[in-house]
Amino acid sequence: MSQKKADPNNKVAAENRKARFSYEVIDTIEAGLVLTGTEVKSLRQGQANIQESYASAEGGEIWLINSYVPEYLQGNRFNHEPRRRRKLLLNKREMARLAQAVEREGMTMVPLKIYFNEKGRAKLLLAIARGKKLHDKRQTEKERDWNREKGRLLKERG
Repeated sequence: MSQKKADPNNKVAAENRKARFSYEVIDTIEAGLVLTGTEVKSLRQGQANIQESYASAEGGEIWLINSYVPEYLQGNRFNHEPRRRRKLLLNKREMARLAQAVEREGMTMVPLKIYFNEKGRAKLLLAIARGKKLHDKRQTEKERDWNREKGRLLKERG
């Protein structure tokens, strides 16, 4: 699949760092978000949380569920609901492929991060992932510890 990769220079508004530990990421896709003005301002402040959120295919559309974007303090009466469902902007082929992966192959759609691209638009990096078993998580942790230890040993030698 030839999708645009997330540019590391972009400003990250929220990141789900635990997702790569809990899930085996098969593929990633960049999606736009339908947001209100106060949500964008709140995201720019970097207080959002997508740790417990997930994406779901409903009615031919993909929705981001249970993401937390706090109310914008200066928003007054025009503020948004912090845990509302947010529609993801994808083309029909991408939506169909995501829905098929979830239904047939037993995968899940996990948001990895929300960031602003070079044009200043809010984007979501969505992963098609498979849940890891406990022994897989232990193996990942062992590999991470070994790489850290290996780095220390090489640093001491050089």
